[in-house]
Amino acid sequence: MRALFLLLFILPLSLFSAKAKYLDNHSCNECHEKIYEEYQSSSHSSSYFTNELHRKIADTVSTEEYVCATCHMPMADNLKDLISGKARPKKSNKTHSDGVSCFFCHTIAYVKKSHEFNINIKARQAERYKPTIYGRLNNPDDSDKHSSTNNPIYGKMVCMGCHSHKKNDNNVTIFRAMDDKQDSGGCIKCHMPEVEGGAEKMDKRARGRHASHKFLGIHNKEMREKSVDINISSERDKLIIALTNKMDHPLIIQAARVKYLDIKVLRDDKIIWKNFDKNPSEDVQGYFALSFKNHGKKILIPATATERGVINNLGARETKTVTYSVEGLKEGDKVEVSLYVQLAKDDCLKVIDLKESTLNKPILMKKYESVLHK
Repeated sequence: MRALFLLLFILPLSLFSAKAKYLDNHSCNECHEKIYEEYQSSSHSSSYFTNELHRKIADTVSTEEYVCATCHMPMADNLKDLISGKARPKKSNKTHSDGVSCFFCHTIAYVKKSHEFNINIKARQAERYKPTIYGRLNNPDDSDKHSSTNNPIYGKMVCMGCHSHKKNDNNVTIFRAMDDKQDSGGCIKCHMPEVEGGAEKMDKRARGRHASHKFLGIHNKEMREKSVDINISSERDKLIIALTNKMDHPLIIQAARVKYLDIKVLRDDKIIWKNFDKNPSEDVQGYFALSFKNHGKKILIPATATERGVINNLGARETKTVTYSVEGLKEGDKVEVSLYVQLAKDDCLKVIDLKESTLNKPILMKKYESVLHK
């Protein structure tokens, strides 16, 4: 009887595993055609193998340990081995090449807040049974591939596992997109707006709309333009530029990126003044970037940083006013102010070899023109 009791007690536990059947990205296409199409154009779909900048930075940090796997290869079937250096990413392994996969995002049971970085707690799935997919829909459809259920964390916490903050081994914050009072609601509203079409191809529930899975961001022109406001004014020989960050996160959150102001004053269609000569970094107040040091020496990849350097940034919803001395400003002078972003700042080229040269090419975020009135 005792042996039978132990068997009945142990057996159900053995049926559950975090490594139950994995549904790769393409398998979602059968029922979620529109969402799959959107996802394919998103940054979530990129991986170690397709994102050159990420791969080069990760390999510069270590050619053995792939510590970035926690967020960039989260569904890896050997995640601990990748992080410890016992294994390396394999392109033939779908749990590696799928990037931040559909299955990963939709099987998060809970997000545990932690000091160094938040931890995604994966749902334990029953082996030999179809997996359960989580989301925000009420009364979701099941399919032959999976069952479905609503999980409240998908409106509050799901983005916080990877997009909140990251400290390195020296307790230096090298990434922060959210503060402690924020939740995923703001992320979803901005980056996953509702669009036409049901979540399923058949739309059996006749919902008519779904959350976009393009995860709109810096690669989207409309998102770039609406993320900031620019205001121009003048006072005698002073040119005053007010830059407002309309986003719920800092203007700069990735160490590789830079955003900068390109300001020109024109008279009779000729440039009479610029805020920099050759390089945007000449204008310290209009050059927005993160900076890190290792024992006092400036470094470009912050994995080993022991401290932060000089940082010029705008916080969430913050306005910063920069003032320039421009001798001889006149009524009728035309002022052009452009905000640009580089996905990889020029300094990155000093430590990593980028074949995809477009990564350090300026991309226009917003341009504003004004004619001065005295």
